[in-house]
Amino acid sequence: MSSAPIRIATRASRLAMWQAEHVRELLKCAAPERVVEIVPLSTIGDRDKTEALTRLGGDSGTGVFTREIQAALLDGRADVAVHSLKDLPTEPVDGLTLAAVPPRGSIFDVLVLPSGRVGSGEWGVESDSLQMLSTLHSALPTAARIGSGSPRRRAQLLHHRPDLLFIEARGNVETRLRKLDEGQFDALVLAEAGLIRLELSGRISVPLHPPFMLPAVGQGALGIECRSDDQSTLEALVRLIDRATLHAVLAERTVLSTLRAGCHAPLGVWTRPQGDSLRLMAVVLSLDGVQRFESERLAPVASDSDAIALGGAVAEDLAAQGAMALLTP
Repeated sequence: MSSAPIRIATRASRLAMWQAEHVRELLKCAAPERVVEIVPLSTIGDRDKTEALTRLGGDSGTGVFTREIQAALLDGRADVAVHSLKDLPTEPVDGLTLAAVPPRGSIFDVLVLPSGRVGSGEWGVESDSLQMLSTLHSALPTAARIGSGSPRRRAQLLHHRPDLLFIEARGNVETRLRKLDEGQFDALVLAEAGLIRLELSGRISVPLHPPFMLPAVGQGALGIECRSDDQSTLEALVRLIDRATLHAVLAERTVLSTLRAGCHAPLGVWTRPQGDSLRLMAVVLSLDGVQRFESERLAPVASDSDAIALGGAVAEDLAAQGAMALLTP
């Protein structure tokens, strides 16, 4: 095996750097003979903090946080890219491969209220939607301003609370929290995994668990890319694969790719193991939350192909119901 350094390309935000450092520690154990370096880079999604993500990049926002990181691999500035998997388009890039998916963090979304209004009691993973809706009515006034640019989060919340108003919330997690506390929003919706990784879990006010809100495809997981012909790096990265996480995200990403939807589509998924099987639920909504299509399947999953078949079956169920009409730009 090569002893050349492994250079990790990553965005420069504090959360992205945490993810890169996490992968560096994993690689130091998996390939102790290789020095691991981090190469921070800026993407269009980082530089443009005002335009909605769904309008950046000319393709419904797809790839705004990943294209320039991938370019660094292709031109040799780096050997490995670490992405939040929910930001990584399902369309493969020639010359690159998704080489590893390590164990996943929390998959759920959370509601964050201004500082001083934190804490909501205990919630189970399958909390009753009516109970959660009651809590949201208590926490959020009529026409509350929600900071979120995610069509998925917006559509699912509007399905339950059509009175809510949504404001684009750009910037890193700390910037969004500052804007919340300054009064620019009445609440934020954020990924629980990011808050945990930044040691900000104390800001969580209301966990938004399924079936009330389904997470994004790949949420809480990291996707590690490298060049397809870099055999020595591929051999190191394969040691980082968590097979259960890989099967779950393969099923989820297959739903997205089969429906030809982008990573900012109003589509949510929920995958969880049941013995030797995997249960996958997916929803597609209209942007105003009025229309909602749902499919759920349970299937034995022992291989990558089984996971892909499960995701394809769920996507076909949704397509047969007419869901693709809601995903057309």
